[in-house]
Formats: sequence, structure tokens, C-alpha cells
Amino acid sequence: MTIRYPNATDAIAAGEGVYAPQADSHLLIEAISLSGAIEGARVLDFCAGTGVVGIAAAMLGARHVTAIDMCRRAVDCCRRNAQTYELDVDVRLGTLVDALDSGPYDVVLCNPPYMPESPGFEQERHAAAIGSPLAWNAGADGRRVLDPLCAQSAALLTPSGSMFIVQSVVADVQQTLQTLNDSGLTAAVIARRELPFGPVMRSRVAWLKRTGRLPVDCGTEEIVVIRGDHQEGGTSG
Repeated sequence: MTIRYPNATDAIAAGEGVYAPQADSHLLIEAISLSGAIEGARVLDFCAGTGVVGIAAAMLGARHVTAIDMCRRAVDCCRRNAQTYELDVDVRLGTLVDALDSGPYDVVLCNPPYMPESPGFEQERHAAAIGSPLAWNAGADGRRVLDPLCAQSAALLTPSGSMFIVQSVVADVQQTLQTLNDSGLTAAVIARRELPFGPVMRSRVAWLKRTGRLPVDCGTEEIVVIRGDHQEGGTSG
């Protein structure tokens, strides 16, 4: 098997209405590249978007990659990107229920929506230019996708499987760790990076600071990658 290093900035295209890969996706790809968990694995890329993470997993030697997103435009975009790389990625329109139905997986990868949103989510004027708000808006606490995903993590995984999630600290990293642990996984932060505010964060940084979700003197956003390992014989929650 020939494994190509996943240069995530290469030929990945976002397409109209699909959020382009940002630094959080690149950090997740770096983490899985170093993990040794991907080669030969049956992998799920959940909240796939452009497919950049799932495509990277295929390049790293995954035995099979399924990419699931609830946005039709993202699914079409992901499929086109996989074809560009001549990779056999099973791209599906679906939700967490569909992911559970198609599992279990050896590895689950997820860059979910995790941005807290104010009431009415402050209609961003630039939204049409950078993609659908479905790609980042995640309720008042940023956990609308994270909580059910973490709660169902053990059910998504084989008995010795692993989950990798990337998120911002504004969406409560400790809650993610606790929910994964409560679900039967052993979870820890394996990578972190301080980044300049991205386009979505910039659009609501004043609200995040005003409501105490960010320190008033904060000028960067911390992004982390969390790994949860489903140990053989663990509970399923």
C-alpha cells in the first residue's frame, strides 16, 4: 500500500456555500498523522464538510473511509474532492443516527460545529461568502453537536476504537473530556494551538467577551484535539 502524506491545503476546494478548511482541520490532520491509528482502520469522518479530514485519513492508509455530513452542498463538495484525489471515500448525507447505523468504526474523526451563538446568532454579513452557518453555529454553549456525539462515542466505536475531536476552548473542553469518559472512553487532550481569530470568531468576539465566554483581554483562540480510546471491556454508557 502506498501512503501519501496528506497535504491538506493542496487541491481541496470548498465550493459555493461550503466552509473552507481552517487551521482546526489542519491541527486535527497533524494529530491523526502522528497517532498511528489510521493505517488499516475503518474510519468515519463525521461533520465532513469539504472532506479534508477524511481524505487525509485515506491518504494515511485507512482501509475504508466513510464521510457523513448533514448538508447536501457539503456532501457534493466532499465527493468532488475525493474524486479529485482519486480516492474511494464513501460520502453520505446523514446525521449522527446514520453514523450509528453504519458503525461501528475503528476510528471516528470529527471537526464539529462548536461556535457558541447569540440569540438570533448575529446574522453575519459575510456568511454567504464563507459557507453555511450550519458549519459553525452550535447553540448557546457551542455543544449542540458535541454533547450527543460524545454521549454516543462508545456506540460508534469498535471495542478498541478511537475518537479524535477538534474544538475550541470556548465550547468547554472539560465537558467533552468528561462526557467521553462517562461514555466508556479514556480521553485526553493530545494537541493544542493558539490561533488568531478566524472569520467566524471575529464576527462575534465582542459578544463572546461581553458574555464571559472569552477573557476581555484575549486576542487569540485556543484549539485542542481530544483523543478518546474505547478500551476492550469498557462500559458503553
